[in-house]
Amino acid sequence: MDNNSQGSGGVRAGLGGLFGGGAPEYSNTELAGVPLTGMSPLSPYLNVDPRYLVQDTDEFILPTGANKTRGRFELAFFTIGGSCMTGAALGAVNGLRMGLKETRDMVWSKPRNVQILNMVTRQGASWANSLGSVALLYSAFGVVIEKARGAEDDINTVAAGTLTGMLFKSGSGLKGVARGGLVGLALSGAYALYNNWDHLAGSSSSSSSSSSSSSSRLY
Repeated sequence: MDNNSQGSGGVRAGLGGLFGGGAPEYSNTELAGVPLTGMSPLSPYLNVDPRYLVQDTDEFILPTGANKTRGRFELAFFTIGGSCMTGAALGAVNGLRMGLKETRDMVWSKPRNVQILNMVTRQGASWANSLGSVALLYSAFGVVIEKARGAEDDINTVAAGTLTGMLFKSGSGLKGVARGGLVGLALSGAYALYNNWDHLAGSSSSSSSSSSSSSSRLY
């Protein structure tokens, strides 16, 4: 028994010298007497205080003055790329629908397949170009308005959406510009409302609870 205990102790000492640099060992009896108030017990497997493994600070190191969230310029690349891919997918589906509709009187053959494929690629490229242009205009307006105002809020989103709709329909005359601006205003306003829905719901619930508490006090 003594030899076995000494052998196991030698193995633990060797591992401790390899990983812990000869740190002291703690038996179960010693660990049982460690107070838990204000500190964590030492790990019986590693000679490391678990308190040093807890990260109470930010995980990433940011430059001085940098924001913790990505700005409009960083999000512009994702917005433009995602819009192009979404437009290509929607256009391909629309092209497939149009191709099947236009060639429904034809039998399944190579000319029909080629015609459907041409419709799919044509509509996919057209939709990708349109949505990509809208995303590019929206991102550009958002970045310019943010730099001009020096602030990032929902006003930038609504203004960028309205200007994007107006400029995208600028070739359709004054009525087209007005309709495009209204569509951009509606879409950007709905997006801003969606982003702040939790805040609005929380403020309304807090105001209703405060009014109910004040009325109960009166009675």
